[in-house]
Amino acid sequence: MRVNGQAHRTIWLKAGEPDCVQIIDQRFLPHELVIEDLRSVEDVIQAIAEMHVRGAPLIGATAAWGLYLSVVQQPGDFDIGKLKQAGERLKAARPTAVNLAWAVDRMIAILELANSDFTDLTKREAELICDEDVEICRKIGEFGLSLISDIAKQKNGPVNILTHCNAGWLATVDWGTATSPIYHAQQQGIRLHVWVDETRPRNQGASLTAWELGEQGINHTVIVDNAGGHLMQQGEVDLVIVGTDRTARNGDVANKIGTYLKALAAFDNNIPFYVALPSPTIDWTLGNGELIPIEQRAADEVSFINGYLDNEQVSVRLTPGNSPAANPAFDVTPARLVTGLITERGVCEASEEGLLGLFSEKIKHD
Repeated sequence: MRVNGQAHRTIWLKAGEPDCVQIIDQRFLPHELVIEDLRSVEDVIQAIAEMHVRGAPLIGATAAWGLYLSVVQQPGDFDIGKLKQAGERLKAARPTAVNLAWAVDRMIAILELANSDFTDLTKREAELICDEDVEICRKIGEFGLSLISDIAKQKNGPVNILTHCNAGWLATVDWGTATSPIYHAQQQGIRLHVWVDETRPRNQGASLTAWELGEQGINHTVIVDNAGGHLMQQGEVDLVIVGTDRTARNGDVANKIGTYLKALAAFDNNIPFYVALPSPTIDWTLGNGELIPIEQRAADEVSFINGYLDNEQVSVRLTPGNSPAANPAFDVTPARLVTGLITERGVCEASEEGLLGLFSEKIKHD
């Protein structure tokens, strides 16, 4: 995707410095594009926990590079035990996004089979995880494109799409999940308009999705979270596409808090509600969404809001000083409210049968 007209990814190895991984520090968007250097697994853990990077696919890719940096730090004294400890600390940084554990386990498994060349091996595997994510998201866009084009054929005006939080290229390595079909539709010349939920409390929609849509030249409007249902009632939403941080085997979907309410409103108004689902976010070990751990984040994210004043980032209190705040980061949308899942292998029903129809290698043979 583009920043100031130039192609960009969200994470990369710094040219000429094999001990430095670079990321876009998303805390400063949309007002500043800040590139942050990560030089240790501790830097990576902090970047994930404090949401310098966020989005399940990007978190997984960042964790992979974190383990690479851990190996770089012990080139002559490689200890798989220390690496596993680093992996557990990475997993604990954000418990809901299953890609994090998936990437860590994949890196550890590769190293357990290796006898030498640990640095090159982890570098290649981290690069492979990133490249695979780009291809997965590209294919999600190709399969999701037909959903948008079918609506466009029936309309004279633009296709109105509502999305929640940021499931764009900033949440992945490139393309995004929920935005990938939108970007593919733009390339096909389909007229589009995107309703962008602000997504309290961290406002990833207002700050991140709006920024990247603007960089891509896509018509969009930022709305408060609670406006979605009203717009659906007024016939101003044709399609809802959201992302996911973890999906259970039965098709229940965990995504940013507020997603469930959008699904309820879409169901009540007979509006298609799709989830863009890269396969690494499927947790095949969980039978249903009730088993998905929900991250509880700091109350300050609710009590305060960040913004820019006189070209400086400031934090402003919203609530009375003595009022407590709760901050569940995700909710679970039951499969019955999901029209379909858009994966890199096609679109399927939100059910175990639907998922296994695309991922038959996950069928257990007793």
